[in-house]
Amino acid sequence: MTEVGATRPGGRTARTRALVRDATQAELAEHGYPGLTVEGVAERSGVHKTTLYRRWGGVDGLVVDALDLTSEDFWAPADTGSLAGDLTAVTREVVALFADPVLGPSSHAYIVASFHSPRAATALRGVFTDRLRRTEVVVERAVVRGELPAGTDAAALVRVALAPLYFRLLVTGEPLDDTVADQASAGAVATALAGVFA
Repeated sequence: MTEVGATRPGGRTARTRALVRDATQAELAEHGYPGLTVEGVAERSGVHKTTLYRRWGGVDGLVVDALDLTSEDFWAPADTGSLAGDLTAVTREVVALFADPVLGPSSHAYIVASFHSPRAATALRGVFTDRLRRTEVVVERAVVRGELPAGTDAAALVRVALAPLYFRLLVTGEPLDDTVADQASAGAVATALAGVFA
């Protein structure tokens, strides 16, 4: 079996992989992880199920590869010129993601998948680790601007900004909106300015 992600970028292989990823996300959004099937992804993507089984091995492989593709994008947090602005942009992006009619339900489904599949759990941790690492630049910029002291724990600060959002999403089920996003970022900034992460 061809290792997922081992194929050369670009060309037909990359287009097929993107089609399958998009179909996997759409199927997850519509049916959730328990309803995800290779047959459904094949029908939606136009890629024969024999190819899907050969290259991805089954449902877990489809989920893992879709998550792996997430880390191959060029996302970077906005540079607004201030720590408060940067963190607010990040927290609002999380709210917008989960409000999206396809990406929101499929993101929930990836989290559900991580409780049922060790491979999906590892891939999801990789996605979160990658996003956390990329987001740390907002703290590094704040240090350079003199808003925060050198040595501020960037990862801890970002986690504090995002934790209230994921708590609502995954624990309490409370609604998310920009007001909640703004409160989360403001709380993290206030905590950072108090020197907690230094």
